[in-house]
Amino acid sequence: MADPQQAPPGVDPARPSPARVYDCLLGGEHNFESDRAAAQMLKARAPELVDSAWANRGFHQRAAKWIAEQGVRQFIDIGSGLPTVGNTHEVVRKVSPGAHVVYVDNDPMVLAYGQALLGDDPAATVILADVRDPDTVLGDADLREVIDFTQPVGLLITAVLHFVSDESGPYGLISRYMAALADGSYLALSHMTADQKPPQAVQTLIEVGLRSAGGGYLRSKDEVRKFFDGLQLVPPYPDAGPDITWVGLWNCEDPAQADSEGSRWLYCGVARKTSLRPGRAGGPVIGPQGPENEQTRDGERWGVGR
Repeated sequence: MADPQQAPPGVDPARPSPARVYDCLLGGEHNFESDRAAAQMLKARAPELVDSAWANRGFHQRAAKWIAEQGVRQFIDIGSGLPTVGNTHEVVRKVSPGAHVVYVDNDPMVLAYGQALLGDDPAATVILADVRDPDTVLGDADLREVIDFTQPVGLLITAVLHFVSDESGPYGLISRYMAALADGSYLALSHMTADQKPPQAVQTLIEVGLRSAGGGYLRSKDEVRKFFDGLQLVPPYPDAGPDITWVGLWNCEDPAQADSEGSRWLYCGVARKTSLRPGRAGGPVIGPQGPENEQTRDGERWGVGR
């Protein structure tokens, strides 16, 4: 476990942080006693939240890999959290060895551990910034050295926006980020929900959010779907229409096994930015194997990615 005496500047070991609580739920060691206490509080009310963390991590990795398979060679991972097994640059470089990746987080501990992990990698970096400040994120000099905004980008914002209040304009934030990206870019997003969840467990999540990030804002399916307005949603699995789904189901190998109680704490989706209007009126439907042409769109079942 992390030593409070060696905490990086700007880190308060006595106050839990979203990145470190998430690390604790994933079984990591980059956390303090305050983070472990918060994680234990969550597990006491909803033990399946450990599975939720892993289900969300799985979605993040599958989405990043799938976006790389569409030909995208650069990624911005906002609210990236602490390094763990299968980091974004490791996942996408299995598809595209030269892929560029920028990690963004507002926890100084993420910056310290991320810099140690990446070393002098010229095509990857980590910056200290907040998702609620897109001008700072997008204008960062280190980010702009790695990311070419004239080319498509994979924007990954997973398990982050439920810490952003309505007053902070979460939908406007997504619009601002996507407006800066080239056509052909993708958004992968996941978000916690209170839909059909026990009130006590929901209240605990909100309390932990207040302690670690100033608030917890769980949103409904319709509210999460709204983050993708103006973008072309990808069908999440075979025979599905373009929509959001549970994190365990998106492009999974075994839907029956992946549809766990834990995965149903988070909605997710992947969508493409295009100058054409979404859906049938504006171009091909996109699924986990890429665009389908007019002749096969309705009749040909596409397989699940690996």
